[in-house]
Amino acid sequence: MNRIYNFNAGPSTLPLPVLEQAQKEMVDYRCKGMSLVEMSHRSAEYEEIHYGAMSLLREILGLPESYKVLFIGGGATLQFAMAPMNLLPAGKSCDFTVTGAWSKKAREDAEKVGRVDVVYDGREGDYLSLPDPSALILNPDAAYLHLTSNETIGGVQWQSFPEAGDVPVVCDMSSDFLSRRLPVEKFGLIYAGAQKNVGPAGATVVLLREDLLESCPSSLPAYLNYRTHSEGDSLYNTPPVFAIYLVKLVLEHLKAEGGLEAAEGLAEERSRIVYEAIEGGGFYSCPIPPHCRSKMNVVFRLPDGELEKRFIAEATAGGMEGLKGHRSVGGCRASLYNAMPVAGAKALVEFMTQFAARYG
Repeated sequence: MNRIYNFNAGPSTLPLPVLEQAQKEMVDYRCKGMSLVEMSHRSAEYEEIHYGAMSLLREILGLPESYKVLFIGGGATLQFAMAPMNLLPAGKSCDFTVTGAWSKKAREDAEKVGRVDVVYDGREGDYLSLPDPSALILNPDAAYLHLTSNETIGGVQWQSFPEAGDVPVVCDMSSDFLSRRLPVEKFGLIYAGAQKNVGPAGATVVLLREDLLESCPSSLPAYLNYRTHSEGDSLYNTPPVFAIYLVKLVLEHLKAEGGLEAAEGLAEERSRIVYEAIEGGGFYSCPIPPHCRSKMNVVFRLPDGELEKRFIAEATAGGMEGLKGHRSVGGCRASLYNAMPVAGAKALVEFMTQFAARYG
């Protein structure tokens, strides 16, 4: 087997032991004579996976009993609409920070549901920075405050979160969920597409404070109502069985490796290695100021576009995939999710050093 270093932003690299276990169990799951993907989602085998994944999330996050763990399809994109449909009643407004492409999309969907007050918009600065959380002027009567904790495309990340008082904080954590210790009690709703740190595409984790279920209007279609998924333990319809199975395996692996404390330390180490290489020689540059640089998605530029194309092509040929920046911003991007080994960051830096020596 020749495993490359996968720097793609998502779907992204997964722990090799998880893939190997899934491979081993793929055709005949636990000697049942069939694959898990063929089994009923009402079977005892799948129930063990389903509730086991929920339990592991609670344990790893230290999640209070007052929160529900939900698995919902549709990715974070569905949550852009589902959150305001459930939590933004008529006559109320929500506060929004627009910090990049994904929070912009979330705001656009929320505006189709109700009134949105933008308390920060980084557009004039090309979404290359974040404000001081304490400088935000928030509405104490808002239905909620929406944040995107890490912008995958732009490479900015909230290192600390605004204090919203009694206003629930809704947060899209798709690209840094489970990468650091988290003050869960600060949030009313957290949602995260699985395909970064949690598992494969197809499952979305939603953590919801139970008292917010009272806000969910009964007029919503069943699937779009958080009450439906809460009351049915995310089994209202057939869930993404195989995706949740892989989520459980990833969570088991994370727990065995030391949980969030270990993940946070490794995220710090991997990103430090790459940022130091960017800052060290003058050939590479990062447009993001240090106070809000993402530890998950490191964006950087080379002196010109032709060198960037050559850099990406040579890196790919050398076994480092996915270093091309998002098409909307260009440049280069190294996504350093939980499953990326420190050796991957070091291999990237070694290549960067050699490339700069050749072309600098």
